[in-house]
Amino acid sequence: MDNPIGIISMQFIRPFTGKDLHYFQKAADLGFDFVELLVPEPEDNLDPAETRRAAEDAGLSLVLAARVNPQRSIASEDPSARQGGIDYLKHCVDAAEGLGARIIGGPLYGEPMVFAGRPPMPRSDEDIAARAERTVNGLAEVAPVAAAAGKVFGLEPLNRFETDIISTTRQAIEVVDKVNNPGLGVMLDTFHMNMEERSIPDAIRATGDRLVHFQANENHRGHAGTGHIDWTAVMRALHHIGYKGPISLEPFRRDDDRVALPIAHWRAPREDESAKLRAGLGVIRSALALAEVAQ
Repeated sequence: MDNPIGIISMQFIRPFTGKDLHYFQKAADLGFDFVELLVPEPEDNLDPAETRRAAEDAGLSLVLAARVNPQRSIASEDPSARQGGIDYLKHCVDAAEGLGARIIGGPLYGEPMVFAGRPPMPRSDEDIAARAERTVNGLAEVAPVAAAAGKVFGLEPLNRFETDIISTTRQAIEVVDKVNNPGLGVMLDTFHMNMEERSIPDAIRATGDRLVHFQANENHRGHAGTGHIDWTAVMRALHHIGYKGPISLEPFRRDDDRVALPIAHWRAPREDESAKLRAGLGVIRSALALAEVAQ
């Protein structure tokens, strides 16, 4: 299996601005094939043409990660927030065109919890059905826009502590099948799957050809090989469904376990993690190789 393997820009710095384009060459020097870049915000001062050129000069491609919030939520009861979600996802397609990316992944539905300070709350069956309908309708509006531009959205389930819209692979499959458009597929992240799936390999196999993007993350978001994810079994499942797409890494748990530390929030690196990144990349590449021979 020769899937391209990438690293998320947050591994190095956040926000990723016009002053940080040198990290593309660093990622390439570490052995990665692409960078997963957060869809730029205006304050990031990222010129699309310059950013695309810097990535290409380093021999890298780009995958985009959408940034939703309560004001960009197609599932929201608030009509202005729903329209904000639609408008933002259409903007993501434009951003992908400017940056030369094809895939836009993430929790496209909005409704973040822990990072937005929104607590979970009980929902009636009617409310659940309405939120699901709004999610499907919103994605049905933007998926054709992506397809017409040669792009695809990857719908990512997040664990129960980060959203109450789509937390399992089964839920993502249901929504993607209802939308039924080539501009929308499933994106999976083993960090979230580790919490919500009975079997990560079985969930991958159930996704099948709906899978458009994959994030290979340890159970604790550390470097690949330092947690308990069975990478050979995971890659064997990807091989079984014939997945040829990108695999990105997000090992941004830092070497810092102070009591009272907010581990859930991103923190800048406190050391040169190059050796750990190379080792983790080697774990994933080895697991990909074994997937073809280990039955």
